[in-house]
Amino acid sequence: MNEEFPPYPSGLRLQGRRVVVVGGGHVAQRRIPGLLAAGAEVVVVSPEVTPAVEGMVGSGEVVWHERAFRAADLDDTWYVVAATDDFAANEQVSAAAEERRVFCVRSDDAPKATAWTPAVGRHAGVTVAVLGNRDPRRSAAVRDEIVTGLRDGAIAAPHHRDKTPGVVLVGGGPGDPELVTVAARRALSEADVVVADRLAPRELLSELSPDVELIDVAKLPRGRSAAQEEINRLIVERAKEGKRVVRFKGGDSFVFGRGFEEAIACAEAGVPYTVVPGLTSATSVPAVAGIPVTHRGVAHEFVVISGHLPPDDDASLVDWDAVAALRGTVVLLMAVKNLPAIAERLVGSGRKAETPVAVIAEGTMPGERTLLSTLGEIAEDLVREQVRPPAIVVVGDVVAVANPDRYSWRS
Repeated sequence: MNEEFPPYPSGLRLQGRRVVVVGGGHVAQRRIPGLLAAGAEVVVVSPEVTPAVEGMVGSGEVVWHERAFRAADLDDTWYVVAATDDFAANEQVSAAAEERRVFCVRSDDAPKATAWTPAVGRHAGVTVAVLGNRDPRRSAAVRDEIVTGLRDGAIAAPHHRDKTPGVVLVGGGPGDPELVTVAARRALSEADVVVADRLAPRELLSELSPDVELIDVAKLPRGRSAAQEEINRLIVERAKEGKRVVRFKGGDSFVFGRGFEEAIACAEAGVPYTVVPGLTSATSVPAVAGIPVTHRGVAHEFVVISGHLPPDDDASLVDWDAVAALRGTVVLLMAVKNLPAIAERLVGSGRKAETPVAVIAEGTMPGERTLLSTLGEIAEDLVREQVRPPAIVVVGDVVAVANPDRYSWRS
């Protein structure tokens, strides 16, 4: 192949077509998922494969011929990847491919290949493939810049956005905009209307196009139930006007976010809706604060509870006696106000007063701080430290595992 000429770019449609990967090592392990995503019928030829490749074989995604390569393996093949660490074996694959006019990628010697694997990225139905003259690091860097530009709207023009009317229920994660999913950013970039909660990542709202209507539902008047009814009315009304509505809130919409109430409202009104899950603060905030909610040999279970009602409230659906009997971790959301009463109830129902407690305020945000205490001391500590919502409460020995100096007496 004459290296003076650049490669001719083309998009291969491999769905339902036989693709052979010769070699079962880490190069093959990296290449196979992309081929599967393209719908290819992947056949691996190799005496050995990595555990990851073997897992794909076990799940039925890949066919494995557990032996050395034979030229006949390329019969009825559309594309081949020579990914062994044996130069002679790769030469054999190249020769068999050339004879059959099958394009061949070489992992060991790109100039001898008849095809190169680009750095690939995808966003909103667009596939970006970059070939950096056999410089894979440069190719990957250029691809990342382009995909980032597409995701944050710096490259894609507004009229290219999906304008299908309907509602997208988007979870924005715990607050740090870096922890928002790609799907959430895409939904925001495609919105005509954004209906946002107070705890939704605020920085992302400044990136909205000037023509996007922003409705701050934290400012809605009246009580909690009335506000939710108004939110339901707003998202349905705007969607019926032919607009694409993003209901944007913190955490995950279906974890104490009343998201399914909004889904029901859409369904009853005949408005199509989709869901973009978000990182729930119940696990992500403790993780960022360095506290696991489970740990081998310490906690094999965890429960997430809304603490917005005190334990003695008749409307509470929580069996606090059962919660106190758990040996694992208890994660409380919306519980700062009622935490003293909850702690007293847990201790009264059998949980030890010295059980470690962590209260993580403004988790993942610049003002994040963690109060370490115990069930017996938390009421006084909250007052002394003037802890205010939003905060996540973690109750259990995992707090001591993450903070051994503070709870050295437990070891």
